[in-house]
Amino acid sequence: MKMLGKLAKPYRVDGGRHFRLKDFDPDETGEFQSKEQASEVLQEGVSRLIALQDRLYAQEYWAVLLLFQGIDASGKDSVIKHVMSGVNPQGCQVYSFKQPSGEERNHDYFWRTTRRLPERRRIGIFNRSYYEEVLVVRVHPELLKSENIPQSLINKKIWEERFEDICAFERYLSRNGVVIRKFFLNLSKEEQAKRFIARLEEPRKHWKFSAADIHEREYWNEYMEAYEDMIRNTATPFAPWYAVPADHKWFSRLVVASAIVETLEGLNLRYPKLDPDRSKELQSARKILERQL
Repeated sequence: MKMLGKLAKPYRVDGGRHFRLKDFDPDETGEFQSKEQASEVLQEGVSRLIALQDRLYAQEYWAVLLLFQGIDASGKDSVIKHVMSGVNPQGCQVYSFKQPSGEERNHDYFWRTTRRLPERRRIGIFNRSYYEEVLVVRVHPELLKSENIPQSLINKKIWEERFEDICAFERYLSRNGVVIRKFFLNLSKEEQAKRFIARLEEPRKHWKFSAADIHEREYWNEYMEAYEDMIRNTATPFAPWYAVPADHKWFSRLVVASAIVETLEGLNLRYPKLDPDRSKELQSARKILERQL
């Protein structure tokens, strides 16, 4: 049986100054040749994740934040659905961040995501995140006008400053017991076209398609440059990125499951030990219940 945790290592980026997107093949599947071959390993990973999440929920110290970024149709929803299947919903919080509302635009760009940070004991999942502010806003800088930022603060260094702020924010969270893992689903332009066509051919998937998706493809190179610069400037040991090959959804799920399992195992999670007073309390409760039988 292949060790699941090792799958995440080739794709982990925790020092990104020399990161180049072209060095990561979206079509890669590692040592796996088919979905069927990988299914057994994925099921093992999901089972281990369920057990680890139970221990995480039992303790009161750590929180885990998983961020998913990727171009349209890269499979974010699919990965979240399949990898987190079976996880106790009481210990998991999932949020999708779309175009900011008027209320959200009247606050700093961290505001809407900060309100959704996971509590201790829980896994928080962000489907898109504050990273949209150095992706879509960078590709379409006219969006800065809608954020009502003072004009004097919009300068040539704004993206560099945002990278600094994001790293500082994530360092702050990590120092407060929030474990951060970030996943960029690396999809090829050709595979995106195939998935869009599949949506058009399947009536049940029509709701997923938007004419804006085609329009955004015109900015493909700009987006890839933005993703590359984002990872270069925000991949850190305390909040690493994973450049996940995304042309094959079944392999994306495997890599993400591997990274999450590896992360939780690294926390050395244990069920809480009872102190003597609590142990006596439980023993007394047992005796009372036994007398009632």
